Amino acid sequence: MLARTLVSRALLSRSAKVAADHVKQVKRNAGHGVWTYRVPPPLPSKRSLCLAQVLGGLCWYWILYHCATEPEHIYGEWPYIDPITWTDEELGIPPDSEGPLRK
Repeated sequence: MLARTLVSRALLSRSAKVAADHVKQVKRNAGHGVWTYRVPPPLPSKRSLCLAQVLGGLCWYWILYHCATEPEHIYGEWPYIDPITWTDEELGIPPDSEGPLRK
């Protein structure tokens, strides 16, 4: 009976220890770079700075090139109408013979 109690107690403690090992957080899940407090963070590598500059330059080249060669994406695809050719009727302006300012 004593041996049975000791065996069951040993198994219980072992299973509790295994369960506790699985519950413990072994590694901190920060993964967002180096953690700093009240000191400036480490500077990025020269390679990452150059890569960021090159990618930014390519993006701006793409945008400005397509604005220069395909402006209809910005201005629209309809023909430009000179506003001088519009009549008063098209603009909604009443004739001079109507209204409170007639002579």
